[in-house]
Amino acid sequence: MSEEFQNPIDPDKITENPHSLEYGHNVGSAVVKPEDQGKIKGRALAAMEHQTDMQLDQIYQQMQLLADQAKKLNDRKQISNVIYTAEMRFEPLINHVYHLYEKENKGYILSLIAPDQWGRSKMQFTFIATVRLLADHTWDILDKNPDFDF
Repeated sequence: MSEEFQNPIDPDKITENPHSLEYGHNVGSAVVKPEDQGKIKGRALAAMEHQTDMQLDQIYQQMQLLADQAKKLNDRKQISNVIYTAEMRFEPLINHVYHLYEKENKGYILSLIAPDQWGRSKMQFTFIATVRLLADHTWDILDKNPDFDF
């Protein structure tokens, strides 16, 4: 009775080095599930898109703020040029409010009188802007005639 022992386990399903298997080799091994690579990449791509869109939006808002500040500064510069060519019958004081008007002859005049303070004498000039003299001797526009363009 010298029958040779035959192992019932398929030799392709056993190994001398079980640690090199990509799956658990005994009952107590950790469960290893294959991951869906498309799902992982899809989540990573969605997270990356969200983060970069958020950062781009933040940069756009900062650029918009800078553009608005640059426009306001340019408007101050332009109205300051107009005011310094205007007729002034007084010395303007820093942080005081004045009113710029255009005369009939297309010249300008800076006045202490607001558009609603002319009374019976009726305003003879076209209102341009209400301005405040700043410490750097530029003029801040507080109110402006929307029909007037520098």
